[in-house]
Amino acid sequence: MINYSGTVKIDTERLVLRQFTIEDVESAYKHWLSDERVSDNRVSPAHIRLAETSKRISEIINQYTSPEYCWWALELKEDGNLIGEIYLYEFEAQTSNCEVGYSLGYEWWNKGYGTEALKAVIGFAFRHMRVHKISAAHNTDNPASGRVMMKAGMKQEGVIRHMIRNSKNQYKDCAVYGILDEDFYE
Repeated sequence: MINYSGTVKIDTERLVLRQFTIEDVESAYKHWLSDERVSDNRVSPAHIRLAETSKRISEIINQYTSPEYCWWALELKEDGNLIGEIYLYEFEAQTSNCEVGYSLGYEWWNKGYGTEALKAVIGFAFRHMRVHKISAAHNTDNPASGRVMMKAGMKQEGVIRHMIRNSKNQYKDCAVYGILDEDFYE
């Protein structure tokens, strides 16, 4: 049984994982939600207007009252820059399994921040929430995301053809990864 505790603050070596605030709208828009390079790896299209980001962040903030809601803003400790997001979702009560997703602003790709955040959330999910399995997927044309997952201890379990259709109406194959609690504790 999952022990839900909401979106609690998590500190890592270089990051603070925290709840979003309405003051984050402009940074989220500028750093990743309006960037086509980032949205190419997401199902949702890049935001064209700041109002889209404001609506999205407001919807996230409104969910924080639920202990089952786990959606973190990624903030750099060194300068307070908001660089991305990471979230747990699709909780399955019967199996205690869930999924994880994340996005980072292009400026912060390939610097280890994604791995650092994913390791922190995986640790939180297994140690505090008592999750059994965490799954994730990435477009096969984005192998860097797969490297993040592997560095965080996840194992590739297969490839699902045409798993998603992106905002440009293109079908994408996705590599699926997973990590079990027993893998984490080994």
